[in-house]
Amino acid sequence: MSTTLARIAQVIESRKIENGGDPAKSYVAKLFAKGDDAILKKIGEEATETVMAAKDARVSGDASKVLYECADLWFHSMVMLANFGLTPQQVLDELARREGLSGLEEKASRKE
Repeated sequence: MSTTLARIAQVIESRKIENGGDPAKSYVAKLFAKGDDAILKKIGEEATETVMAAKDARVSGDASKVLYECADLWFHSMVMLANFGLTPQQVLDELARREGLSGLEEKASRKE
């Protein structure tokens, strides 16, 4: 796993309320304190902003906002993973498992 992802995941984990995160001092701790709905809403917002940035990039030819918004989306997805006791490494492991599989084949295997 990327050392950057690992470091960010450690910081996010430290911001959990049960690990001493203080919602008055930490944006992530505040999200954790607000619960699932706040975290999921933020992911929805970031996903929409990423899509809009990508659409704008096609018109403008400037993809810099796509990168910025995608980073926000990944970050908030990492908060969600931590909220469910999951890690970025587990996502990377799942991607590795799927590597070399046809997307159609992989999706069909989930129905079984």
